[in-house]
Amino acid sequence: MGVIEEKIRSLKFSGVQAVAGLIQRMSPRIRKINPYVSGIHRPMKEEKTLPNLEVVGEIPETLDGLYSRIGPNPITSSAGDRQHWFLGDGMVHGIRIEKGKASWYRNRWIRSHSVSKTLGEASAPGPRNGVADNANTNVIQIGGRFFAIVEAGAYPVEIDEYLETIKHNPFDNALQGSFSAHPHLDPSTKELHAICYDALVKDTVWHVVVNTEAKVIRREPIRVVDGPSIHDCAITTNYVLVFDLPVTFSVRAALAGHGFPYKWNPSHRARVGLCPRAGRGEETVWFDVDPCYVFHPVNAFENPDGSVVVDVVTHDSMFKTSKIGPDSKKSRLERWTMNAGDSGVSRRVIHDHNQEFPRINEGYTCKPHRYVYSVSLPSDLKTSNLTTSGTSLFKVDTETSEVSQHDFGPDRYPGEFVFISKNLKLNYEDVIPEDEGWLMGFVVDVARQVTELVILDAQFISSDAVAKIHIPHIVPPGFHGNWFQS
Repeated sequence: MGVIEEKIRSLKFSGVQAVAGLIQRMSPRIRKINPYVSGIHRPMKEEKTLPNLEVVGEIPETLDGLYSRIGPNPITSSAGDRQHWFLGDGMVHGIRIEKGKASWYRNRWIRSHSVSKTLGEASAPGPRNGVADNANTNVIQIGGRFFAIVEAGAYPVEIDEYLETIKHNPFDNALQGSFSAHPHLDPSTKELHAICYDALVKDTVWHVVVNTEAKVIRREPIRVVDGPSIHDCAITTNYVLVFDLPVTFSVRAALAGHGFPYKWNPSHRARVGLCPRAGRGEETVWFDVDPCYVFHPVNAFENPDGSVVVDVVTHDSMFKTSKIGPDSKKSRLERWTMNAGDSGVSRRVIHDHNQEFPRINEGYTCKPHRYVYSVSLPSDLKTSNLTTSGTSLFKVDTETSEVSQHDFGPDRYPGEFVFISKNLKLNYEDVIPEDEGWLMGFVVDVARQVTELVILDAQFISSDAVAKIHIPHIVPPGFHGNWFQS
């Protein structure tokens, strides 16, 4: 296995996927329905431009900008029942809001080589990281420019305000290697911080910092083992948090034809690292934690006594058995505390209900926050297998543990909701209450086969929606959505 492992690891991630695809095609097929390419997840087959969308209610006049949400949308069905949710071709959806109106909806595939070939187009310009070029997980804005991003392989892809691919762009050639799906903006410095990993590098991850001009100004190596999957990070004033948890690259999974070859690894030490933002990776201080997995930390901050606090959504395990998507049986919102001199993480449950996609008022990044907004997951994950959300959006008060919610109703499934301040600025916590703002996200109505962009008042989350913007088709569940104010 040692020689084979080294051969596998000598490939780029997309090369591993190609090998997995070949193995899949050679293996006997067991025909069954894949929930990530059927039902609510059925991929869209065309790009649309829909002007002047119907609005129920009133869109707040201060909202002037673009809402975008990206996710996987396979352009072909070559993987069939073995298609992994995380690997579908990237498609970004957007709604332009101005003067109280929803002026248009668009959806566009991110132009990878394979997407361009399928559409009969010339390949999009720009370099690739090997042959990896599928960005499907998040969209960020830096200095007025938009980038679709993904972890572990492909470079960022620059897109325009109409969601069209401009070019594959490793931050104007300043980025070495892969990026992340979750950089975090420090409101004070305006810099983006990320922990980045390469699927085929098992002993190193990197703390990468990008400035306001989309230039990489730091790429500091941090030593790890086993090639862990680190989807997200968190930052404080002085540290970046590294979630080195027991989901690692599996050569056996790759050789078995798994396109996403990461598996639960109980022999891998579960730990959280505090890497000094201005120091060396070797100075990272590690804290052991009971085995679990975290896709999404909420926010982190430092207490006056020097302890570091981070809120996270934890999963009991991840990728134990499923070959096509997440498979945990329990998730919940927790607060983790790391005290100087301790060897382990202190854990406290804040909200013991299955949930995901937590967001906060991001003006409080690096600072103590009170409110967390997250999407419910079904109470019984053993049968749902994380293919759909629940029907509610939670608002959790971390000070009191009080939970309020907005239930969208039967057969109505929300995705991630982003918080938008009513004064539309960062660093305003002394100006207006933390929760004075709007919550915005897609809700799929399966019974009616439509989608709505729903706007809620964050202070009164249980109340009726402020506005609903009608999209006359299902937008398949995806990953991350953001608001970009003009």
